[in-house]
Amino acid sequence: MMKVGHIELFVADPLRSLNFYRDVLGFQVVQIIRDEIAWLKLGDAEVVLRPGKNRDDAPSYARSLQGIVLYCDDLDATLVSLKSRGLEVRGTDGSPRCPTFTDPDGHWFQLVNPAEQ
Repeated sequence: MMKVGHIELFVADPLRSLNFYRDVLGFQVVQIIRDEIAWLKLGDAEVVLRPGKNRDDAPSYARSLQGIVLYCDDLDATLVSLKSRGLEVRGTDGSPRCPTFTDPDGHWFQLVNPAEQ
């Protein structure tokens, strides 16, 4: 049996990017390794921010090499909360109920309420 262990995202400065993931998106910090790698968790998903360069400079979610979809129970309330913490929506994935945004390094995200899909 296999399962996804964690997702690694390559970012210019993991400790700087940590601010976005923790303070804007609400990820929990699991561990900081050697002041250069940030191990984070949101629900059951684990994400590791590692030094490197995101090579995806896509102008939109649909043209990106990959996307991370975040689920929420109340899309409107979640968007209000995220925007109050600095999130900037950059478009949609074809529906206003599928807003998209990037992290500081250009990784694309989509926010959806699965019950609406």
